[in-house]
Amino acid sequence: MTADSKQQALTREQVKNVKKEQQQERVKVRVRLIPIWLRLVLVIVLLALSIVVGAIVGYGVLGDGDPVDVFEKSTWTHVLDLVEKES
Repeated sequence: MTADSKQQALTREQVKNVKKEQQQERVKVRVRLIPIWLRLVLVIVLLALSIVVGAIVGYGVLGDGDPVDVFEKSTWTHVLDLVEKES
C-alpha cells in the first residue's frame, strides 16, 4: 500500500463517520398526540356508536318503525323469533 491509498482509506472512514453522525442528528423523537390505548378506546366507542346508529336508521327509517323502539328488549326478541323460525 502506498501512502496515498492509506490516506484515501482514512478519508473514506472519516466520511462514513461523518455521515453516521449526521443521520443520528436527523433522527426525530416522535411524540404521539393521541396514545395508542386511547386510539383503541376511540375505535371501540365509534364502532359501538355506528352499530347503534345503524340499528336506529334501519329500524326507524327503513323499517317504518319508531326509532326509539330499537332500545327495547321486546323488539329484539321479536327479531330473533323471526330469524329462528326461518332457518
